Amino acid sequence: MFGQRLHHTNIEMIYLNQENLLEIGVNWNETIETIEHAVNAIGNKNYSQPLKPYLRYGDPKNRIIAMPAYVGEKINKAGIKWIASFPDNIDKGIPRASSVVILNNSDTGEVEAIINTALLSVIRTASVSGLIIKHFNKSKNRENINVGIIGFGPIGKYHFEMCNSLLDNKVSNYYLYDKKPIIDSSILKEKTKANIIVCEDWKEVYNNSDIFITCTVADKPYIEGQPKKGALLLNVSLRDYKDDVYEFVKNSIIVDDWEEVCREKTTIENWYLTFGLMEKNVRTICDVLKDDVLSKYSEEDNIMFNPMGMAVFDIAIADYYLKKALANGIGTEIR
Repeated sequence: MFGQRLHHTNIEMIYLNQENLLEIGVNWNETIETIEHAVNAIGNKNYSQPLKPYLRYGDPKNRIIAMPAYVGEKINKAGIKWIASFPDNIDKGIPRASSVVILNNSDTGEVEAIINTALLSVIRTASVSGLIIKHFNKSKNRENINVGIIGFGPIGKYHFEMCNSLLDNKVSNYYLYDKKPIIDSSILKEKTKANIIVCEDWKEVYNNSDIFITCTVADKPYIEGQPKKGALLLNVSLRDYKDDVYEFVKNSIIVDDWEEVCREKTTIENWYLTFGLMEKNVRTICDVLKDDVLSKYSEEDNIMFNPMGMAVFDIAIADYYLKKALANGIGTEIR
């Protein structure tokens, strides 16, 4: 049964929901640092992450995904994320994604927490992008940056929040586009010193962005042509790019995990099948940290990061919020 709101930390299991996470808030420097700890664990082979299975039935674009993982070193936590993605939910006025994360004690296997909110996945996604942007900014040290975001649902909005926090005064313009009207642009203007430019199509965003982020539910590619020279392309939604873009990024592709991302009709799988792109032709998120790979690309190279989404990152962010909840007496004890 459910107990009372936490008043101490000597508990067996706690339950956290979206309201609890919103109460804790997002410190992007800390969540990005948490992702860095997880990447270091991956680089040191101190993790376990089976290839995630996709459960499909009925409409093939819907899926429910199981994402188990263990991440060691500073995190030392095991668990699983069970996440459903039903794109047509948006037209029904309900969230596209819903998920729950279960955290286990890595030594005993005991369940320590249940975190019931898709917001955790959104924060993880934006934090992984933030790690890439952080190191891109460090290696290039540019000013007057234009940031473009295609798709301005929850993931797009949290990417805006993350970029605004991480890049601060370096951003001159935010170019935004969504098929649906972006009705909160006046609110966004209150959060940043940069200009907010709501565009009529994706091309205006693509052609002007130094950092270009796709946060759509697209299941077919539509982005074509040459990006702005030197742009960082964050292919968060994974399926937006047509084949002709390959020519502009083929020597500067980064993935989180090759086996995960080269499947499920992603851009990477399509380029593997069409152009023979292989694992040996790409770099990984571990290379970004260990080899400072971003600094090795020229100022005119277009760098494309393709994150399929790694369970180790979900467990790491879930553990971060569990620790925050315990420290602040937030959540509900489950007996």
